[in-house]
Amino acid sequence: MKEETILAEARQITKTFPGVKALDEVNLRIYAGKVNAIMGENGAGKSTLMNILSGVYPDYEGQILIDGKEQHFNDTTAARQKGISMIHQELHLIPYLNIAENIFMGNEPKTAFGLIDHRRMHQEAKKLLERLHTDIDTHTLVNDLRVGQQQLVEIAKALSTHARILIMDEPTSSLSAQETTILFQLIRELCQQDVGIVYITHKMDELKELADYVTVMRDGKTIDELPVKGLDTDHIIKLMVGRTKEELYVKDYQPDKEHHAAALQVNHLYLHDREHPGKYILQDICLEARQGEVLGIYGLMGAGRTELFETIFGMHHKDTEYIGEDAGCLIHGKKTVIRNTADAIAAHIAYLPEDRKRDGLVLEMDIRHNTTLTALRQFVHLGTLSRQREEKITDDYRRQLSIRSHSNRQLVNELSGGNQQKVVLAKWLLTAPGIILLDEPTRGIDILAKSEIYRIIDQLAQEGHTILVVSSELPEIMAVSDRIVTICQGKIIKSFTRDNFSEEEILKAALPQE
Repeated sequence: MKEETILAEARQITKTFPGVKALDEVNLRIYAGKVNAIMGENGAGKSTLMNILSGVYPDYEGQILIDGKEQHFNDTTAARQKGISMIHQELHLIPYLNIAENIFMGNEPKTAFGLIDHRRMHQEAKKLLERLHTDIDTHTLVNDLRVGQQQLVEIAKALSTHARILIMDEPTSSLSAQETTILFQLIRELCQQDVGIVYITHKMDELKELADYVTVMRDGKTIDELPVKGLDTDHIIKLMVGRTKEELYVKDYQPDKEHHAAALQVNHLYLHDREHPGKYILQDICLEARQGEVLGIYGLMGAGRTELFETIFGMHHKDTEYIGEDAGCLIHGKKTVIRNTADAIAAHIAYLPEDRKRDGLVLEMDIRHNTTLTALRQFVHLGTLSRQREEKITDDYRRQLSIRSHSNRQLVNELSGGNQQKVVLAKWLLTAPGIILLDEPTRGIDILAKSEIYRIIDQLAQEGHTILVVSSELPEIMAVSDRIVTICQGKIIKSFTRDNFSEEEILKAALPQE
């Protein structure tokens, strides 16, 4: 068997942040022309290690070797010069620059006079996007793109550097099935060119389809490096989290929920498409969610899932219309007009958005301030904010939701994705919601953290909350839901009860029929 060529190697890497050792003598090898997967819980140290390899964190102990020679990168530019590029899970794009400007930032093509060659820049950006089979106008501002489209821009940005080592941190977390297929084909093409791919994922199907090797990390340490061929899924999970897949979440279904009263009814809802007058983003939406029920909303990217939640939450009131005699929104049987998000909160509706970092958290604030942000009036007495009461409530939620942190004062941008999502949930639970809208609640979260989120969802439902969940992962939506409705091209297509869940039938009902 041919010996693999090692492009890069991390030896005995240790990285310490204030109060926590993120990496403890970690080792990693990156092979030419191979996909080197990295798996582990959120907080295992995967992203920290990648940030060291790509020059984000210059301060660490240990050695980085490229082609057998020790290197030390003081910044990302130095890493790029040695052929290392990284696609971050949490997107590093400038929202008010266009696509081409983001792709070539710091690496802009120049004219003979040393000025930025905008024409060539857009031409090159267009070619990169064509490799990803997308025809988005390169003059479009990144702020106007959906999360999945922004992820494609991140990938194009990395491709523009012609890297020898390409690090991908959860690259498919926001991509549709079709976009994922295209990305996988691109990765295979890069491997044929002897590019070494480092691929961080939490998805077992991706690991088996794509990876040649997997390095498992846990608690900031390297547990093992294994060839993927013939590897048992249960063994990987055991290495990652110290338990088997049978010990992870299984829903305790309660069929009597079918007889509970309706908590939310949406009748004949239309959302006008402002960019295309006379057309609708959502059309004749009718759905009902019962008290204590978990209602899954499944559809492909662009089907109108997020827009449905945003509309219920009052974010598109000017473009919202209810048409028909019995049309309207009813909360516990009472017709309710929701003109804005304040009205939605007053109606005891909570919304956890898809992009928790952009829309759900204030990253530079600590856990306490993020937790109490939606309900500050609860902590004011005689015009003074009670820090002591804030601390107590935040402590209660940290225990209740098992938020892993060293204190309430830890900044949320230092937390893993699963713990950040729990902070967003704590923030909304403080508003005493009866109806909770969860948009992709486990995006970019590891297997164990997903299992914890699922249990929290189930517990909230058992306590009488009504939960609506959007997820791009069909196995996930089937695992957590009591009932599922599919949405396609802005219309509700079909409803499924738990006793007739079928992956094939649900997917079929979510696909465009024309």
